[in-house]
Order: sequence, then structure tokens, then C-alpha cells
Amino acid sequence: MAEAEFMRRWFEEIWNNQNESAIDEMFAEDGVGHGLGPEPIVGPENFKIFHRAFVSAYPDLKVHVEDTIVEGDKIATRCRVTGSHQGNGIGVAPTNQPVEFTGMVIVRVEDGKIVEAWNEFNFMEMYKQVGALTLNLQ
Repeated sequence: MAEAEFMRRWFEEIWNNQNESAIDEMFAEDGVGHGLGPEPIVGPENFKIFHRAFVSAYPDLKVHVEDTIVEGDKIATRCRVTGSHQGNGIGVAPTNQPVEFTGMVIVRVEDGKIVEAWNEFNFMEMYKQVGALTLNLQ
């Protein structure tokens, strides 16, 4: 059964508190995360690699849950991410620039764990804010 508090706990424990052990509690062994890189992330150990890289880039990262909607075994969450770019984890030398970008995720939960997640975060805006992306749309 999916509950609105599940995603609040996910973002609070794993991202805001950087509690990596919560990944094992909340992400299924064969769970799949889409949209966080060029390939899906499969399983908690691979998610931890992504988590470590992102937290190393933004050690003060905070995810602010704006809205959560539950339907059946799926939970949709809209959030805002803030932090300052202090490490190399995203493949860009630290700039100490603040970032703020938005995202949405839909997860499917079975037996209290994420079995599939579809992520849409505005990483383009994040890279722009740290100076790694410039757009000339003229």
C-alpha cells in the first residue's frame, strides 16, 4: 500500500539526512530508477553510487516536498531541490554556487519498497546554475 508519507520519508532520510542505510530499507533489491542518468539505476547498491556522487557535489542538499498524490500503488511527488555546489560528484569542478531546481517523481511501491521510479528533475537548470551549461536560443 502506498502512502503519502512514504515519499516525505524517502527525501527526508536519504537526501536531507543523508542516511544511506535507509536506501536498503526503502529501495527494492530489483528496484529500477529511471531518469537519473543515461541508464536506469537497478538495485540499492547502484542507487547508493548515484547518491554518494550527488551528495558529494551538494553536501548541504535539501529536498523540499511540495505536493504528493497517491493512487493505488503509485505515489507522485513534486519537489524543489536546494544546495550549494561544493564537490565534483556531478562531473563539474566545485563552484560554490547555490542551486535551486524542481523535479517530479512517480514511484511504484510494493511491500514498503520502491520497485520502480520515474524521475524528471530539471538537471538542465542545475547545470546552468553552476556554469556548466549555456544556452543560446536565438
